Amino acid sequence: MRLLLALIVSAIAMPASAEVIVFSSARSMSVAAHRFDGDRMIVMLRGGGEMTFDRALVAEIKPDEVPWAEEQTSSESLEQKVRPQLVEKTAYDALIETASARHEVDARLVKAVIQVESSFQPRARSPKGAMGLMQLMPATARRYQARNVFDPRVNIETGTRHLGTLLREFELPLALAAYNAGEAAVRRFGGIPPYAETQAYVARILNLLQ
Repeated sequence: MRLLLALIVSAIAMPASAEVIVFSSARSMSVAAHRFDGDRMIVMLRGGGEMTFDRALVAEIKPDEVPWAEEQTSSESLEQKVRPQLVEKTAYDALIETASARHEVDARLVKAVIQVESSFQPRARSPKGAMGLMQLMPATARRYQARNVFDPRVNIETGTRHLGTLLREFELPLALAAYNAGEAAVRRFGGIPPYAETQAYVARILNLLQ
């Protein structure tokens, strides 16, 4: 009995194996596992969820030499985890509703993007130059001829319009990835780019919407 218990404890505590996906661009990412579906490769992320890439973009798959501990998945641990919540009421709800209706974008999605991008700070500015509530890049502002992007009305209108444009080309997860990393990166990788920032960004917004 003691031997059996020791084996069970050892199996639970043992770090899980992982894989490193190396892309033709020389970028790499560590994942839990992978599988192929025709010309697509589907990878299982360490933190849960999946991503899909064009198989031709993958140069090599090799074992990850750094083991990782699997997260506890018992019902007790899940109950202890607090899922991030979408803010219910903000000072910008009317502007969000108006822009969402005009560009046929779910208002909850726009609010989730703002929450992740700037935490509803209208004067927010990133080191890369992204501005305002929806963190518009200068190129995006020029694309839609937006002026005074620190004005909440202008910023939400432009960001929602851009999000609507992306949603007409991509499915939701890819549209969010394109909002963060650019359309070119999503097209180049045939899915969510293997950038830790972009992967976390997409996951955070989808979690808020659940």
